[in-house]
Amino acid sequence: MPDPNALAAVLDDLATEHAALDAIVGPLEAARWSTPTPAEGWDVQDQIWHLTFFDTQAVLAVDDPGGFTASVGDLVADIDGWERAVVAEGRTLAPGDLLDRWRAGRAAMVDRFEALEPGARIPWYGPPMSATSFATARLMETWAHGQDVVDGLRTAGLDVARPATARLRHIAHLGVRTRGFSYLVRGREAPEGEVRVELDAPAGSTGPWTWGPADAADVVRGPAVDFCLLVTQRRNLADTALEAHGPLAAEWLSIAQCFAGAPGPGRPPLA
Repeated sequence: MPDPNALAAVLDDLATEHAALDAIVGPLEAARWSTPTPAEGWDVQDQIWHLTFFDTQAVLAVDDPGGFTASVGDLVADIDGWERAVVAEGRTLAPGDLLDRWRAGRAAMVDRFEALEPGARIPWYGPPMSATSFATARLMETWAHGQDVVDGLRTAGLDVARPATARLRHIAHLGVRTRGFSYLVRGREAPEGEVRVELDAPAGSTGPWTWGPADAADVVRGPAVDFCLLVTQRRNLADTALEAHGPLAAEWLSIAQCFAGAPGPGRPPLA
């Protein structure tokens, strides 16, 4: 039986992740919302709108699963057109209005999930997920798109603080669990064999964080934040301190992807 405490813990950390990103974008002057981010063609406003839109879709998936599933047909019929329309909608909003919608949408999402059983299945853009897995995925998305925001603002000359926290354990766990998906999404079969993952926890957290059998021949080691940056494709492997020991580990890190959708292109090495 799914652990009810696990869902509550993820939701607490999700709300805290929301607040941490809000503390960065909330005080920004309106002009800063058009700051470019590393995601090609997307500025800060696009990143926050992306989170707003899908948080709102998550509410729809809980409140009206049938209606949500029917809406996915529009996406399948014209994925590129659907994506362009979603981005264009967000660009019609003033930054202050978008901030209000993001706050309201994310709060509604957390409220809905707090009322669910941890194992409740919720439809999404792919296989349905349990409430706990769904909340973990939303935390991952919030952190990953928040990283794009932070990177963009730093490139523009703003001194933005974003310390690594224990909340990264949720994202690292998702990254480990999606090893097979990283192959599947590329039309490949995951190789047989286990990979041990040993990550240095952020300052103030108890570590190391480990997954997989201790006697596995293949091992990934390094900072937890670097692993999270890699599996969310916010950093190139060359720009991390991760170490891959063994061919299975090396191959996985070359294609690692913990988010749904088409294979991500990854990020080029930093200059």
